[in-house]
Amino acid sequence: MSFGERLKKVRQEKGLSQSELGKMVDIHYTQIGRYESKGASPSAEVLKKLANKLEVSADYLMNGTLEQIADEVINDKALINQFNRIAKLNDEDRKVVVSLIDAFLFKQEMKQKLNS
Repeated sequence: MSFGERLKKVRQEKGLSQSELGKMVDIHYTQIGRYESKGASPSAEVLKKLANKLEVSADYLMNGTLEQIADEVINDKALINQFNRIAKLNDEDRKVVVSLIDAFLFKQEMKQKLNS
C-alpha cells in the first residue's frame, strides 16, 4: 500500500473529505488529491500536520505498519505466519527462538565461507 492509499484510507475512516482535511492542514484540497492518487509526496512539515490531524504517526503514513512492510518484503506467507506466531510468545520463549535462528544462520554462513 502506498502513502497515497494509506492517506486516503485513514482520511475516509475519519469521515473527512479532501477539502476538510486540506483546511485542517492549511493546503488546498487538490493537493490532498495529488497525494492520494498522483503519487505526490508531502513536505516533512505537511506530513507532520497530516499525521497529527489524522491521529496516526508520520511513519505509518509513509511506510505502513510493520506487518505491511513485512508482507511487502517477505513473500513467503508461511514464514510470515510463523513470525506472527513467534511474536505472540512470551519474552523468554521468543528469545529462545531468536537464539535458535541466529545459531542456524551462523552455521549456514560458516558453511558458505568454508565452501568459498
